[in-house]
Amino acid sequence: MQQLVGILIILGSVFGGFALMGGTFHQIWHPLELVVIGGAGLGALVLGNPNHVLKELMTQIKKIIIRKKYDSEFQRQLLLLMYELLQLAAGGLKALDAHVEAPKDSPLFQRYPRVLEEPKLLAFIVDNFRLMAMGKINAHELEGVLDQELEALHTELEQPAKSLGKIGEAMPGFGILAAVLGIVITMSTVSQGATSGEIAENVGAAMVGTFIGIFLCYGLIDPLCNMLKQLVNQEASNKETVKVVLVTHVAGKPALLAIDSGRRLVPLNIKPSFAQLERWINDLEGRDSEPADDSRRGGRGAKAA
Repeated sequence: MQQLVGILIILGSVFGGFALMGGTFHQIWHPLELVVIGGAGLGALVLGNPNHVLKELMTQIKKIIIRKKYDSEFQRQLLLLMYELLQLAAGGLKALDAHVEAPKDSPLFQRYPRVLEEPKLLAFIVDNFRLMAMGKINAHELEGVLDQELEALHTELEQPAKSLGKIGEAMPGFGILAAVLGIVITMSTVSQGATSGEIAENVGAAMVGTFIGIFLCYGLIDPLCNMLKQLVNQEASNKETVKVVLVTHVAGKPALLAIDSGRRLVPLNIKPSFAQLERWINDLEGRDSEPADDSRRGGRGAKAA
């Protein structure tokens, strides 16, 4: 909704201001110039980037369009998933094999669908639990490995925004290109006896190309690049949370303390308090213990007897 409001403000300000100055939509409606500028920008994007960068760009744009947010519910599911995995790991990392080998088929992971919808984050979680299960690794070594992996991932995921930003910077140039082509056509009409009025109209139409290029650069592509960067930073923050939880666990700290260490890296606007985290965990453990309540009460009664 916020993105839609921003678009409406931009369009209303630019084209509404133009109309108030006495302009008409017919004067700036030149679809062939859009074809020249947009086609040149798209071609340059395809020419200058490998296939996997273009696919990742489309994936990130899709996430923005459907307004997928990492809200407090997502953070709740991520922290509780990590807590359950650490609780299983306390009984031996081999107990995790059935879950990390096929997370989408695991009942544990299926309780947290928001995390399952994030393939990169899911892969980061299960790969590093596999790493921990493969052999003895101390906290310092694990932190070094994860820092290198996160840096590589962040660099790769930033590339679509950087590539699109370069195209945005080139849009005014493509607009000038379209304007020059319009001037060339206008000059050719002079020899054919075009009137001064027709020449002025053609020059005005050619200058629309410059306007389109500047508008696409600063009004659409630059804000889109900024949204892509924020999305990548949010995804990086989620992986940083997982990293801190794993490193703290390997350092020998209790599961609750490890989860709280990850909680501290959650963005402030959706960061749960420690008391809220405890309530989530108590609700989780209460739910898991419900089928065994009778037997536990019986056990306590037998000890009292």
